Amino acid sequence: MQKKHANAKQILVGTSGYAYSEWVDAGFYPPGTGSARMLEHYARAFPVTEINYTWYQMPKAPAMDRMRRKAPAGFRFAAKLTRTLTHEVDAREWPTQAALYREGIAPLMQADQLLAVLVQLPPFFQRNPQNRRYLAHLLDALDRLPLAVEFRHVSWASDRVFAALEARRVALVCVDVPPLPDLFPPLAVATSPDLFYVRFHGRNTHGWRSGSMQKQFDYDYSDDELARWSRTHIPEMAQRAATGIIFFNNHVRGQAPKNARSLMAQLTEEGGWTREENADAFCRPSS
Repeated sequence: MQKKHANAKQILVGTSGYAYSEWVDAGFYPPGTGSARMLEHYARAFPVTEINYTWYQMPKAPAMDRMRRKAPAGFRFAAKLTRTLTHEVDAREWPTQAALYREGIAPLMQADQLLAVLVQLPPFFQRNPQNRRYLAHLLDALDRLPLAVEFRHVSWASDRVFAALEARRVALVCVDVPPLPDLFPPLAVATSPDLFYVRFHGRNTHGWRSGSMQKQFDYDYSDDELARWSRTHIPEMAQRAATGIIFFNNHVRGQAPKNARSLMAQLTEEGGWTREENADAFCRPSS
């Protein structure tokens, strides 16, 4: 089903969100750093971030423009789709919500700083005719945005689903999650020649369904756990997509930036990737 493409030109590694006060205590941010200056400090370590707040509230164009201007030239973003389009869908209102989202995210698109819109679907969104139809309509409504879909239920782990995404040039989000029976499994699948997308959520089996984000995402990856991705999965996907973005969502106690840096160190050692001088992006050397 998957076709090979030229090797990825770059792989960008970052974290899911950056405005965490506990990262000051963890030592990632200097003492006393307030939320208004966190992006400035974050961008010195990473070239890309995932915007979380757009899941909780509809993005507004002026706010998006102010945020992007705080980042240095070349910094990129992925933005979550708002929950009214994924988790709390109103059958009559969602097309209006999709139009509002497009308007709100426009400054990032216009500045060529938007790498992906993350369509994060909930665990209860199982593969059935009704949900398949809704997802198709939603992707149509968001056409011409760089889209990536994250499934949380195992019923979507199907070659037919992957082929449908490939036909649309929509990226499947590959996940690292606890080994629980109903979760979408860790796979190395690239469905878009433009982009592959990976999210590390941690493997906290006991905390995953606790109802507490502080427990769900409290996990520290070992070097051996990351090595399977850096040595096998990521190189496989890099053969099939022009760009790769990788985010760590295990934000509790500052594990995400720590693990992101560990993965970047492994990618430097594996497969001929070289690190850019001013950002932790990885580029193939010229042939």
